Amino acid sequence: MTHTVSMTAPFWAGDSTPFVYETVASHPSGKAIMGRYSVPEHFGTHLDAPIHGGDHLPTVDELTAEDLFGPAVVVDISEQTIQNPDYLLTVEDLQNWEDINGEIPDGAIVLLNTGWGSKWEDVTAYRNSDQDGRMHFPGFSEESARFLIEMRSIRGVGIDNMSIDYGMSRDFVAHGIINGSGKYHLENVANVDLLPAVGAYLIVAPIKLEGGSGGQVRIWAVLP
Repeated sequence: MTHTVSMTAPFWAGDSTPFVYETVASHPSGKAIMGRYSVPEHFGTHLDAPIHGGDHLPTVDELTAEDLFGPAVVVDISEQTIQNPDYLLTVEDLQNWEDINGEIPDGAIVLLNTGWGSKWEDVTAYRNSDQDGRMHFPGFSEESARFLIEMRSIRGVGIDNMSIDYGMSRDFVAHGIINGSGKYHLENVANVDLLPAVGAYLIVAPIKLEGGSGGQVRIWAVLP
């Protein structure tokens, strides 16, 4: 459930050449024997560690195996986002999901299927910027973030676009609520639309970067 890190991947507006790869030594074919790269922590499919949204909270290297394995819950709002790219997940959406699938289980990693994964290969569509440079894509509302933290016992959340806060956000309130409670986010998650609403388990394997606010992550879904 991880997009390949590459120079063509969508990136946050304002970043310049965010991913750089250099071949240090190569085979006769030109394929690398060894290379080096530089990349921002929050590029491609990545994890936001709690410290990203609040001081004195765990960094990415301090997350445990228990934190990084759990049942996946997939909430589908892709129909709503067709009409409104700025759509925010509501508490009612979560309650409707629970009416069908049962209460969100303890330790769940709640993934939002916004339909944005289908736009990954088209950077312009993925960022969806208007003439003033403001991006338009869906996210978690303040109320839904508080519901998940205060009313349910989750491990973390994830989304198939660049941020758990919608593209127009300026205060990143969902980051503050979810990271601030000691939980993590997964952003730019691939193939969320291929998972069932319930029944899958996620293995989340971020780079173990000392003191990091996040980093690239490999995610596997284990299906029944």
